[in-house]
Amino acid sequence: MKKLFVGSLAWATTDDTLRAFFEQFGTVTKAEVVREKESNRSRGFGFVEMENDEEAEKAIAEGEGKELDGRNITVSESKPRAEGDRPRRSGGFGGGNRGGFGGGRGGYGRDNNRNNGGGNSFRRREW
Repeated sequence: MKKLFVGSLAWATTDDTLRAFFEQFGTVTKAEVVREKESNRSRGFGFVEMENDEEAEKAIAEGEGKELDGRNITVSESKPRAEGDRPRRSGGFGGGNRGGFGGGRGGYGRDNNRNNGGGNSFRRREW
């Protein structure tokens, strides 16, 4: 069994239309369009699992660049995500060590790169 990544999907593409498209290349064990959690809207890509490697290779070779629901799709072998590949999210607005409104290590008015005598003063206390 081989998992394929399918990109450039139309917003209207469903799990069923994705499955139907790939069934022309062989037996599909699973077809899934990835959706946003809050809005349930398609994120524009999905995954298809083919029953065997030969059918998967055929799907990659013949499906790449073909039209599905009005869009030319991309098809490639899915690569497993390495640990730490997920984007980090820090809360608040700004954050990091550059100031901002909370989140990360920053915070409104905080300057981690200077020794300003403590507190959250905007003024430098070095005379």
